[in-house]
Amino acid sequence: MSFVAMESKVLAKKIFSKEELFILDVRNEQEFGDWKIEGENIRHLNVPYFELLDGVEEIKDQIPVGKEILVVCAKEGSSVMISEMLSDAGFEVSYLKGGMKAWSEHMEPVKVGDLNSGGELYQFVRLGKGCLSYMVISNGEAAVIDATRMTDIFTDFANEKGVVIKHAFDTHLHADHISGGREIAEKNGAAYWLPPKDAEEVVFEYKALQEGQDVSIGNIMINIHALYSPGHTIGSTSLVIDETYLMTGDILFIDSIGRPDLAGLAQDWVSDLRDTLYNRYRELSEELIVLPAHFMITEELNDDGSVAKKLGTLFAENHGLNIESDEEFRKLVTENLPPQPNSYQKIRETNMGKITPEEEKQREMEIGPNRCAVR
Repeated sequence: MSFVAMESKVLAKKIFSKEELFILDVRNEQEFGDWKIEGENIRHLNVPYFELLDGVEEIKDQIPVGKEILVVCAKEGSSVMISEMLSDAGFEVSYLKGGMKAWSEHMEPVKVGDLNSGGELYQFVRLGKGCLSYMVISNGEAAVIDATRMTDIFTDFANEKGVVIKHAFDTHLHADHISGGREIAEKNGAAYWLPPKDAEEVVFEYKALQEGQDVSIGNIMINIHALYSPGHTIGSTSLVIDETYLMTGDILFIDSIGRPDLAGLAQDWVSDLRDTLYNRYRELSEELIVLPAHFMITEELNDDGSVAKKLGTLFAENHGLNIESDEEFRKLVTENLPPQPNSYQKIRETNMGKITPEEEKQREMEIGPNRCAVR
């Protein structure tokens, strides 16, 4: 038999199309338990590679015959070794090129829709990390919202579309991943926007993203309306685009709500979070399509791979938007929190411009799942 490399972009397409896939994950149990590749029709078997050094005989009957098999490890090396063993044992297998390290960085562009006043909106889905970034395109110009540190993905996409990036926005100071917004702005001579209440400690210049502002993209006035919506961070700011889309940052997700504790001020910010979700958002049109900065589980993906749902639907279905008691809400968002994101303090300092870690260190800081939501 044989074994070949599978690239992250191929794996992403399989997850989007809900194909069946059997994954043998050869990382240690703790790494697998903390973070794994997820999808609607994915099955897993976790056996650390060091338990297979003498061969794969003991797991042969746990691996399905006639199913597509993918071997996964942290950086690729161990999965190549185990794939070769499985191939010698008669299985046709693939290994994930670059391992979970590559999977964490892959982003898949998905077209969300055409804008009413001309132009297009794209969502960049980072399946391995649960991050969502955006690009608004109109008449030769573009704006990028909540970009990740893999800035080439956005600049290359803009080049393919023949547009110039004029603006880069961060809806808040991110704590679970390193922002690429400032780098994109510097590379493209664009403006970098950040809510000033989240920028009190930053050491670089920025444009203040504040409620009531309009920013046009292209000659066909596409307006991005800033809507101050504190709670996840004190400066968290939502954007209403083309009177159709509501970019909620990490305040509101499809199946959950944002956690208010990543600056150590959960008790102080709970009221802000509730006011945003239960009052400020209630004043908006329920027809607005919510586009968050993260997703938690692959079940939140639509059939086309996008993560989006009408605000009115979330008011009806999202538990975090349907808690009548202030006390119960406070308890939910202060007692049902997942572990803090890996290296979140260092990530915040990086996003403030206080430190500039080497690229490999940045990768290490981001490894692991998205943890921006209340469970």
